[in-house]
Amino acid sequence: MIRRRTSKSPIAEATARSRGPLFAVGLFSGVVNILGLTGSFYMLQVYDRVLASRSVATLVALSVLALALFALQGVLEIIRSQVLSRVGARIERDLLKPVHDLLMRLPMAGRSPVEATQPVRDMEAVRNFMSGQAPIAFMDLPWMPVYLGCIFLLHPWLGVLSVGGMAVLIGLTLLSEGRLKEPSREATLANARRQQAADTTRRNFEVLRAMGFEGRAAARFYSASGAFFTANQKMSDVVATLGGISRIIRMMLQSAILGLGAFLVLKGQMSAGAIIASSILSGRAMAPVEMAIGNWKQFVAARQARSRLQEMIALLGEEPELVDLPPASQMVQVESVAIGPPGSRMPILRNVSFTLKAGDGLAVLGPSGAGKSTLARALVGAWPTLSGSVRLDGAPLEQWPPARIGKLIGYLPQDVELFDGTIAENIARLDPDADDAMIVAAAQAANVHDMILRLPHGYSTMLGEGGQNLSIGQRQRIGLARALYGDPFLVVLDEPNAHLDQEGEVALSRAIAHIRARKGIIIAVSHRRGILESVNMVAVVADGELKAIGPRNEVLKKLAEGAAPAKGAGAPAPAPVPPRPQPAMHPGNTPGPMQTGAILSGRLGAQGGATRSAAPPPRPATAPTPEPDLLTEETPGRQAS
Repeated sequence: MIRRRTSKSPIAEATARSRGPLFAVGLFSGVVNILGLTGSFYMLQVYDRVLASRSVATLVALSVLALALFALQGVLEIIRSQVLSRVGARIERDLLKPVHDLLMRLPMAGRSPVEATQPVRDMEAVRNFMSGQAPIAFMDLPWMPVYLGCIFLLHPWLGVLSVGGMAVLIGLTLLSEGRLKEPSREATLANARRQQAADTTRRNFEVLRAMGFEGRAAARFYSASGAFFTANQKMSDVVATLGGISRIIRMMLQSAILGLGAFLVLKGQMSAGAIIASSILSGRAMAPVEMAIGNWKQFVAARQARSRLQEMIALLGEEPELVDLPPASQMVQVESVAIGPPGSRMPILRNVSFTLKAGDGLAVLGPSGAGKSTLARALVGAWPTLSGSVRLDGAPLEQWPPARIGKLIGYLPQDVELFDGTIAENIARLDPDADDAMIVAAAQAANVHDMILRLPHGYSTMLGEGGQNLSIGQRQRIGLARALYGDPFLVVLDEPNAHLDQEGEVALSRAIAHIRARKGIIIAVSHRRGILESVNMVAVVADGELKAIGPRNEVLKKLAEGAAPAKGAGAPAPAPVPPRPQPAMHPGNTPGPMQTGAILSGRLGAQGGATRSAAPPPRPATAPTPEPDLLTEETPGRQAS
């Protein structure tokens, strides 16, 4: 059962929650702009009253009053700047959840790494705009007519001259809008590509240094940086040019007002104090326009960032509010599933259907590129299905709330990524309230407990990003402990023994046996024999399809005999899936859905044509021994091509 949320856009909600503080900033701006008349009236009174009366007391009283008003204006300026800073931080906090949701959902929608991380940069752009001086300029703009009205009161011709200057400045502002839009978009994309190039270099520094092509990687970084510099320079040139023009116009306008004021004084139409007052008023009226031009680049960037966030959230759609279902404990069903990479409609794996019951263990076998890891990703919901569904106790994965599904599924990907934190935090899946006993139990099940105790700080040892302080095998075993944490109902392991020694293989077999004994379900993708000892079901994936699934001994017997089941005997192999290259077929054979040659050919070719004349040596009864890939071993009576 799914309940739909009826809330507004997250951005609209974040803005709505900040209306109160923004309204207060608007009130402060009104008071600040009224106080901005202090200088003009002070000069008007000094020239027209103090100089005429030669009264020192009047001068002192006017000066004290002006200082008090200037101090109040300064305090209000500081307060509104601090309020805007907090408004920006509050909006960013309100956007953290939708932005993090985008970070999770955009890769599943097939977006590139640059696009997937763009929401974070957009959120920062919105916060920087709201915390800066640009909002102050926009809040001061509505008070420009007040200053112009005061100038008109001094003399209509001064008002006309000021309006003409304002019209020119407003035209420059509109010109900024048109000239900055495209360079701003280009700079945003170029900066994202530069960050991606830098991150690629950071993650692959060992390969770059070892094989000596760090210079070519640096060339990519320089190229991306050059594009960013070019786009950013275009923006800076526009802002600098228009800003310089606006300053020249402002100075020319103020000088023109002084000149016209002097002419009017000579004609006896205005007092001398009105000359200085009108000059100050015109400067105050033009200040927000000039500030807006100077901050227009930031305004355009924030507006584009807000639009991108809204478009991404609307494109991915609103996530439904899910009903908390009872914990799964009975079965896993895969119904006519087709799976492809996120964002693609081309399936890598198709027509997959099977059911596993509590206590089952399934080993998924097949050549490289057959779709085994693709199946593993779909089983845990990491990749969406193109058609069909994966169900736990009858409910599709999409209907399980994330908090619930996280307790039901354990997943070890082929490439293990650990988080920057302690070993305990990584095993506990970053749960701050994790039970220490459960952490230790998961580590013991993965046979990593003793290794952890030998570290200087044990379970409190800090891991670098990705677990860079550990070996590949250690990272895999901690990843296995994370998958086993909390005894999840469904555990999916992708090549769990790829980097394990014999001791690790023993621990893995025990962990699988424990999962089955507690009526969990284990699905393991592997190329090695040891995993087969602990499961009761085997599936074979090849040519983008599930070729066989059934009891372990039955499927292995058919593989060894190279015989297809009667239902599919003689049927031609399906066409290879275009996105994934398939191994060449064994010459002289037309494989059926279960025929050994179709499954073995990819691995046999990689062995350089060697033929195995003897059966593999028996393994000790006590523990499985790491051996070559089951699917690469020669079937009796066949020769490798």
